[in-house]
Amino acid sequence: MKEVTEPDKQHNTHNALRQIMIEQKRWSLQGFSISGLSTYFQIPELDLCVDMGECPMSALSLNHVLLTHSHGDHSRCLMRHNSLRRMMQNPTQAVYYIPEPVYELAVDLIRAETMFEGVSQERFDLPRLECVKANERFSLAYRKDLEIFPFNVKHSISAFGYTVLCKKKKLKKEYTQCARDEIISLKKSGVEIECEVREPIVSFMGDCLGESLWEERHIWNSPTVVCECTFLDQDEASMARKKGHTHIEHLSKVLSKVGSDMACQNIILTHFSMKYSKKHVFETVKKAIPSEFGEKVRVFL
Repeated sequence: MKEVTEPDKQHNTHNALRQIMIEQKRWSLQGFSISGLSTYFQIPELDLCVDMGECPMSALSLNHVLLTHSHGDHSRCLMRHNSLRRMMQNPTQAVYYIPEPVYELAVDLIRAETMFEGVSQERFDLPRLECVKANERFSLAYRKDLEIFPFNVKHSISAFGYTVLCKKKKLKKEYTQCARDEIISLKKSGVEIECEVREPIVSFMGDCLGESLWEERHIWNSPTVVCECTFLDQDEASMARKKGHTHIEHLSKVLSKVGSDMACQNIILTHFSMKYSKKHVFETVKKAIPSEFGEKVRVFL
C-alpha cells in the first residue's frame, strides 16, 4: 500500500483545508475527504472538481464541478465557489452539474441562500446549473474532449457516481496495418479511416454502500477508481449499512470477486470516519486489503 504526498504536514488530519495530492501519469488528484467534515476533489489537468465540501483558492480556476449528492459535507461550498470567482472577476461562467433528483431543490436552495445574504429577488442571478440524468453521458462545457458518465449508487439519499472518459480518434481496425503513405492517400481521397472512441480516465463512486462497487463494476475498467471507505472496524458493518457507506470488509470482498479481470491500476480510498487516527487507517487498510491489490491501493490522508 502506497502513501501519498502531504503538501503541509504541520496541519492535522482533520483540517479541511489541508490538501492531499496523488500524482497520476497525466493528471493529479488533490483535495480532502473525511466523512461528515468535508469532501472535495480537484483535477486541474481536466479542469474539473468533484464535490465542494470546502472551497480552497486552488479550486477557483477550475470551470466544472460535479456534485455526487446533496449532503452538506459534499455540497455546502458550491455557491462559495461561484461567489469567489465573481469577486475575482473570472470572465468564464463555471458550470455546476447537479443530479436530477435534487436539481430543483438545488435551485431553491441557491435562491434562498442568495436572499439570505441580502440580494434582492430582482438582482438574483442563477449560476449555470446543468441537470444530470443517470446513465446519460454528456460532454463538459469547456472540455469537449471529455465526457462524463453518471450512474446511480446506493446511499442513504439519492447519490451519483461518475466516470470521466476521454474522447479521441482512432484508426479503424481495417486500416491499422496500412503503411503511412497509404493512410495519407486514403485521407486525401476522403475515406473515413478513423472512428471515435471513449477511454475511461477515472471513476468517482461518491458516498455509497459497498455493494455498489460490485453492482457498478464497470468502474473497474477505469485506470483509477476513487471510492469511499468510511468504516474500518470489525463491529461496524451494520453501522456502515445503516449510514449508507462502505465498510472495508465489503470492499475487500469486491476486490477478490473482480480479481484478475480488473483493469484498474490505482484504487484511492477516501472519506474515512473522523474518529480514526491516521495510523489506525493505514494499519487497518494494510491488513484488510488482499495482498494482490496492496500496490494498487492508496489512502487519501
